[in-house]
Amino acid sequence: MTAARAAKAASSPPTPVEAARRALLEGVGAEVSASFPGITRLGGQVVAALYLADAPDSSGRSMDELSEELGRSKSNIFANLRALEAAGIVVRRRAAGSRHDRFALRGPYPDVMIGAYIARLRRVVVEKQELVARALSLLGDATGDEAAALRNKLGDLGRKYDLFGQVFQMIGPALDGPIDLDEILRQLPAEVLLAIGEVARKR
Repeated sequence: MTAARAAKAASSPPTPVEAARRALLEGVGAEVSASFPGITRLGGQVVAALYLADAPDSSGRSMDELSEELGRSKSNIFANLRALEAAGIVVRRRAAGSRHDRFALRGPYPDVMIGAYIARLRRVVVEKQELVARALSLLGDATGDEAAALRNKLGDLGRKYDLFGQVFQMIGPALDGPIDLDEILRQLPAEVLLAIGEVARKR
């Protein structure tokens, strides 16, 4: 943000558009930082800024543009862009002949976030399966009430994570990348959604 723009922003109340935009930046920033380790509130604001910049003729935003728009240093912007790339939320592009990268969301918002959440959940399931297996290996053939109770707990936990893993294997390819949850829910028969709700209420 230039000095002139900063001075103007400080001396006058925000317009309704500016206030709404700031609310979205702050809200998405808080949501993303709470959901993805390694991505700060600024990273979430980058997501919101790229969403607001998205248009059919848009080529994304450069690091300099994001730095000016969000009023943060380029080093902070870059660190969060790298984390967003690693999470599968942001892609980097460079047009032929250009010296600078431009960044855009990997897909429509919030579809890209839902896809990233699912990808993270899949990784967590694999990690927990490995954790249970390691704990059972360490427990070995230990005897006694305490060992038996722990073995039962680990067995129950392992069965749940194995079931989650099987579900992800069955539908995994369909959940790679951005997920249009709105379209999925529209196409699911109402009976399926009602049955899921009924099962959940019985728990």
